[in-house]
Order: sequence, then structure tokens, then C-alpha cells
Amino acid sequence: MESPIFGNNVIIEEDVTFGENVTIGNNVVIYTGTEIGNDVVIQDNAVIGKQPTRAKASILPDTKQLPSAKIGSEVTIGTSTIIYANCEIADNVFVADLATVRERVKIGEYTIIGRGVAIENDCIVGKRCKLETNCYITAYSELEDYVFIAPCVVTTNDNYMGRSKERFDKFKGVTVKTGGRIGANSTILPGKVIEDDGTVAAASVVSKNVESESLVVGSPAKKLRDVPEEQLLRNQER
Repeated sequence: MESPIFGNNVIIEEDVTFGENVTIGNNVVIYTGTEIGNDVVIQDNAVIGKQPTRAKASILPDTKQLPSAKIGSEVTIGTSTIIYANCEIADNVFVADLATVRERVKIGEYTIIGRGVAIENDCIVGKRCKLETNCYITAYSELEDYVFIAPCVVTTNDNYMGRSKERFDKFKGVTVKTGGRIGANSTILPGKVIEDDGTVAAASVVSKNVESESLVVGSPAKKLRDVPEEQLLRNQER
């Protein structure tokens, strides 16, 4: 078995396991019990397996020691990226610089997580998705397979905007079904569902569910037309 290649000032805690042909950059921190597959590249200043910390005023449940992070094979993790504990990243995922992937998140194979993307806790991201620069995936969201999220998209999960105790049991992230696409600078309101191959035009505000194979536009977003046949997922080479 080929030993990992380590840069300078690397910190590896106890019980971390490495596959073959792993390359670790400078100043990387890998926390206890993290599992790393074959042919993985972790670039400078990345932090892998970090346990979450909770603000005193946070409404999130207090957690003790979460299970360790799991990184699949042929994964690249960019400079200054943070991957939290209890995160599972499948094979052939690319995570660009400055991304944050929070606890209890699962990411499917061949997905691309762009520069500065934030994926909050308790999310599921499917296979072959593309999340572009600086988009924000709110907690409790699910993106199915082949989903496209353009730069600076914002998703939300709190209709009460931080006010009243009534909100505590009503948090709900967004759902984007297989092949769904969201254009740049769009905002998706809490709990909304974008059905299979549903498409949101740039700078739209989605306040109602988006029907399958429909293109919506505007604020609030309304259906403009059907998605062109040649753009539907079933007509793409995969």
C-alpha cells in the first residue's frame, strides 16, 4: 500500500484511515476517525471531520460527538474547504476552494461543489449535480440527481425569519427533484419543491412549487412556458 504524501504542518488525529495514493497539502487538519478513500487530493488549509460547535442561542439540538467523516475515492477537496463530521462524500466528487459542507450531509458521486458553496446541516445532494460558485443550500434540503444550481442562488427554510417560537417545528428546506435547474441569483422560499426538470430563470423568487418540465420566471415566479424538449434531461447524453 502506497503511503500518503503529506505537506508541511499537517495534523492527523487518531484512527484516521487512508486509501492508496492520497495527497495532503500544507496546513491540513484531519480529525479523529475520518475515513479517506483511494486517489484523494486534499489541498492546503482544508479541515476534514470537524465537529460542529453550537452557539448558546442556537435552536439546533445539542450534539455530543458525531460519527466521523467519510471521504470516497478519487475525491478532490479544495484549498481552505471545511468538511464537518458525519458527512459522507461519495466517489469522484470535486469540492472547490472555500466550500463548507456541514454535518449530516451526504453528497452523491461525480457531483461538483463550486468555490465558496455552503451546504448546511442535514442535506442530501444526489449524484452528478453541479452547485456553482457561492450558492447557498439551506439546512434540511434535498437535491436529487443531475440538479444544476447556478452562482449565488439562495435557498431558505424559515418562513418566520427568526421570530416567534412557532417556527421551531416548522423549518423546512427546499427540494429539487431530478434534473431541476435554478438560475443565478434566484431565491427559493422555504419548503418549496421544484419537480423533475423544473427550471427557474435567473433572479426569480420561487414562492410556489414548480411543476415538472416547466420554466418559471419573475418575482414571484410564474410559468412562462414548458422547458424546450432538447433541454430535458432524458434527451441529454449522460
